[in-house]
Amino acid sequence: MVPTSRRGTSLSTPQEMDPSSSSSGSENARVNSHMRSPFGNQMFEVNVPQGVRSGQAFALIANGQRVMVTCPANARPGQKIRFQLPIKLSSDEIQSIKLNYQKDGWIRCLSTDLTFHWIRSEGEVDGQLKDSRDLTWAFERIAFVRELRSSATVSSKSKVDHSLQLVPAKEASLSTVVPAINNGTSLAQELSRYAAMPFQHKEAWFRQQIAKIQVPWEDGHIKINVRRENLLQDSMEATESITQGDMRKIFRFEFISEPGVDAGGVAREWFQLVSALLFNPDFALWSYSSINQMCMQINPSSGVANDEHLRYFHFTGRLLGKALFDRQIVAGHLVRPLYKHILGWPVTVADLEQLDADTYANLCKLKDLEDVEVCCLDFTVTEDHWGTAQTIELKSDGANCMVTNRNVDEYIQLQMRYRLLERVKEQIKALLVGFYDVIPEVSFELPSHICIFDV
Repeated sequence: MVPTSRRGTSLSTPQEMDPSSSSSGSENARVNSHMRSPFGNQMFEVNVPQGVRSGQAFALIANGQRVMVTCPANARPGQKIRFQLPIKLSSDEIQSIKLNYQKDGWIRCLSTDLTFHWIRSEGEVDGQLKDSRDLTWAFERIAFVRELRSSATVSSKSKVDHSLQLVPAKEASLSTVVPAINNGTSLAQELSRYAAMPFQHKEAWFRQQIAKIQVPWEDGHIKINVRRENLLQDSMEATESITQGDMRKIFRFEFISEPGVDAGGVAREWFQLVSALLFNPDFALWSYSSINQMCMQINPSSGVANDEHLRYFHFTGRLLGKALFDRQIVAGHLVRPLYKHILGWPVTVADLEQLDADTYANLCKLKDLEDVEVCCLDFTVTEDHWGTAQTIELKSDGANCMVTNRNVDEYIQLQMRYRLLERVKEQIKALLVGFYDVIPEVSFELPSHICIFDV
C-alpha cells in the first residue's frame, strides 16, 4: 500500500519491533493520535520519506490503520525513526486470554470489560458426574467465591468498613486494570503468561513485584520492641499500631533487655515464636482441621474465649502477609478453604471435609437417597459453644422447613454458605483485611500479585 502524505510523499509500511530491542541512530517520533489502549503500545520503525523535514507530519499505514507521524528533530530523510501505536485486540482475542491453572478444572477467562471471570471446564465436571445415579444431584458444580468490598469513605481520616459475602463463582470478577499503573494498562496478558508457568517462575515474578512496592530502608523503617514474657500482646499492639502504608517498610525487631543487632536472626525468631503462640489451640483462636491436625481452622467460638479476637485475627493476617512479603516462615498451616479465600478461589462442597468431616460425609450420602425426607432434616444447624447447644436457622423459619427432593440443592448451598463463611465471617474478614494490608489484592494503585497462584 502506498498512501501519500500531505506533501504527496509515497510511504512504505513500517516494521513492527520488539520494544526491548535497540537500534543505533533511531529517533523517537510522535504520533498524532489520541487513542489509548489498555493493552499498552506496539513499537514500529520506519524510514523518513524523502522531502519530509523535522517537525513535519507525514501519513503512513501501520497495523492496518492510517496514522500521522511527526518527524522528530534532527531526523533526516532515509533515517530510521520509531513510533508507538496502541495495541488493538478484537473481542475474540480478548476472550482468548485465560489464567489456566490446570487445577480442578478452574480457569479465569477475560471478558471484554477487562475483568477475569471463573469458568469450570464442563468436560471435567461431566467426567466427575458419570458415576452419579442422578445428574440432578450434581452439587459438585456448586461453587462460591468470597467477595470482599470496602466502603467509600467521606474523608481520608474515616475508618474504612469492609463487607464480606459468598457469591456464585461465575459472578466473581477480578479487575486487570489498575489506573495508577502505566496509565491504566491491563495486566491480563502478563498475568496469563505467568499463571501457566511452573511454581519457580511464578515465585520469581512475584518477588519482582514485591520488590517494586517495598519501601527502601533510607525512606523509613520500623523498629518493634517486645518483651519475651509478654511477647504476643506486645507484638499485636505494636503491629496493629502501624499504618497500612508502613507495613511495606523494612522491620527490625528487638527483645527488650536483650541488646543485639537484628541481622535476620531476630526476625526469624520473632515470626516463629509469635505464630506458634497465635496458632496454639489453647489460645482458642484456632482449632485443628477435622481430617488433618497439621492444619488449622478458625475456631467459631473464638469471641467467647477472647474479647479482642478480631484484633488478633487482623494481626494474624498482617503477620502472614508480612511473612510472605519478607520471605519468613511461620509455625502454622491453614486449611485449604482459607487459602482459597485468600486467593479468591472457588470453594466447593469438597472443602467442607477439612472443616467438618461428618457434615461433609452426610451431605454426600444425600445424593444416594431416592427420597431425602426419610432423614427428617430441616434448615437448621446445631452448634456446640463451650458445652451449650445452640440451634441456628439457615434461612428464615428454617426450623419449620423440611428438606425434600425439591429443595435439597438449596439446603446444600445454605450449608456451604454457613460452614465455609457465615459462622466465622468476622474472623475471616479481619484476617483478609490484615493480609491485604501487606500483600495487595486489587486496588487503585496496585495489581493483584497473588492471582497467578493456585491452591
